[in-house]
Amino acid sequence: MLRVLSSHRPVWGKVCGTVCGAVSSIASLSLLFPLPPTLAQDQPPQAILRPGENLVVEGLPPVPQTLVESVSHYTNFRSATLASWHPTRREMLISTRFGDVPQIHWVRSPLGMRKQLTFFSERVSGATFQPTQGDYFIFSRDMGGNEFNQNYRYDWKTGDITLLTDGKSKNSRGIWGHQGDRMVYTSTRRNGKDVDLYMIEPKTGRDRLLTQVEGGGWGPLAWSPDDRQILMLEFISVNESYLWLVAAETGEKTLLTPKGGAPIAYQGAQFSKDGKGLYVVSDRGSEFSKLVYFDLTRLGQTGSTASAIGSGTQPVDLRQVDLTQMEPKVLTSRIPWDVEEFDLSEDGKHLAFITNEDGLSVLRVIETATGKEKKLPKLPVGIVWGLSWHRNGEDLGFTFTSARNNADIYSINLRTQTLERWTESETGGLNVENFANAELVRWKSFDGRMISGFLYRPPANKFKGKRPVIVDIHGGPEAQSQPFFLGRMNYYLNELGVAILFPNVRGSSGYGKTFLTLDNGFKREDSVKDIGAALDWIAQQKDLNKDRVLVTGGSYGGYMSLAVAVRYSDRIRAAINIVGISNFVSFLERTEGYRRDLRRVEYGDERDPKMREFLMKISPLTSADRIKDPLFVIHGQNDPRVPLNEAEQIVRTVKKNRVPVWYLMAKDEGHGFSKKRNVDYQFYTTILFIQEFLLK
Repeated sequence: MLRVLSSHRPVWGKVCGTVCGAVSSIASLSLLFPLPPTLAQDQPPQAILRPGENLVVEGLPPVPQTLVESVSHYTNFRSATLASWHPTRREMLISTRFGDVPQIHWVRSPLGMRKQLTFFSERVSGATFQPTQGDYFIFSRDMGGNEFNQNYRYDWKTGDITLLTDGKSKNSRGIWGHQGDRMVYTSTRRNGKDVDLYMIEPKTGRDRLLTQVEGGGWGPLAWSPDDRQILMLEFISVNESYLWLVAAETGEKTLLTPKGGAPIAYQGAQFSKDGKGLYVVSDRGSEFSKLVYFDLTRLGQTGSTASAIGSGTQPVDLRQVDLTQMEPKVLTSRIPWDVEEFDLSEDGKHLAFITNEDGLSVLRVIETATGKEKKLPKLPVGIVWGLSWHRNGEDLGFTFTSARNNADIYSINLRTQTLERWTESETGGLNVENFANAELVRWKSFDGRMISGFLYRPPANKFKGKRPVIVDIHGGPEAQSQPFFLGRMNYYLNELGVAILFPNVRGSSGYGKTFLTLDNGFKREDSVKDIGAALDWIAQQKDLNKDRVLVTGGSYGGYMSLAVAVRYSDRIRAAINIVGISNFVSFLERTEGYRRDLRRVEYGDERDPKMREFLMKISPLTSADRIKDPLFVIHGQNDPRVPLNEAEQIVRTVKKNRVPVWYLMAKDEGHGFSKKRNVDYQFYTTILFIQEFLLK
């Protein structure tokens, strides 16, 4: 539900017998939770939901079938996201779920029928049409959430599906050249660690290594108009990245933003239509990321065409260019917020971009020739992402969501000023207009810095008195909680009467590059103190109950929930850790090689003795004896980001505290659950956990 605003999205082993002694059958559950003698004799046994065959459970009570039925409305939300416009027809590919996992569907008109095209047991993560004829498309999928995505070609006429990658490595889906005959993508196939750039002709399957790199933070951004050069991003951290130019034939790399000096973050770049300029999103000289334009004609008109870009007869040589020494034209100088993404229309006449303004999205379109902003139909307050221009230069597609709107696809026609809705996803029969809106709240932290978050309150006409609170901390940590559609979580508000606070502690994106660095390295625990300040704020609210607080989070948010349970055990009732880090050292040593160095930049290098000592000190596992509140740990066996060991070791250790520890592990999931049957079971057991340890 949340977007991760960096290049590493959005973006959540076999269980050791000494850890689990896992309860894998209903018979075993009934031994742990026998009925009272009188009920066992006088009443028929209550029907319960069996965990799926890929779920391992420990310490959980049985899930009554009555609960499954009573919450069914809240488990039948759907959503849809835009995947790709057809290049010649006003039709699109979308991603949505009809069965257990999202698949690719075809939509031929606004609010038209969704025709399913892919049918896998695993989720399909997006698709892109061949960009000139649209006679086939490329899509990606992994196995069991392991994130080792493989690319496939779907032939439109026959429905045949062809594997294009090696079936073993981690691959990005890549980007198309303008002529539609080639794509470039990244793959770890050479050594499992470095994400090299590959060139492929998807129609024939001919594939070759284009250039080798070091590290896991590389990715292609755009082709030059003549398809002779490729812009590539080297991501070091959310505060530091570099732009490179790669020759499409030879793989020769040219660094456009030399290293040294104050770090600069580049988040995206595209060539202008005529090849004489670059549109770039960067935080250079600013707290926030701006959309700027570099005029490349100022570099002169000489040089070898083999290393040059441009669509005319006088190409621009970029072999010696240093963009850091050029003064770009700032296109968003009057907007004191981050530009999150942008897209240039096919004819090069319009730029669409999204700004993140205190957690809310604002969509804008400007004319490239004049910089003048175009008037657009008014959108509801919410979140916009996935900008994509149709090749007709008129239709701009995107995905939109808000507290009262599950994610769906819309388009704006620039010529007619028409806003059209392409999908209307199911809401389980519930009237979403009755759902709570998000309220932006702020509190002062230990050092006087203001921290903000979004609060959802249960309906006051239904629930009286001070309400229990769930504090839900986002992952990343370079991410941001925004006023998104809560889906199943609306049950906690509307039926259990629990308020939900989504804090954006220091280190969150969206509030400037200084704020992003305030939790780095030895400052890691300052973000935990921000939650302590949030607990103080909750205590001051007339309608919130400071004595009934549950903290939860996924990934880095899982670490935060454990850290809060250690530091503020006397101020919370319970904690839920979803795919979270319990020991920074073991996490850094075991996370997949292609991402290890990227995480060391954020958390610290465990190979340095001083940092290793610090990371061990602040790791929740080290002080797990201080966790005195009930704990629910949820993890996927195939998680490549936070390995399963992080869950196993915290479960094993906290059990010694003689507090209730619930454990749910899915053998067919990775960094967060994605299959509906598993997500549903997690939801049911979370309700039971809330009822037992927050509401009683």
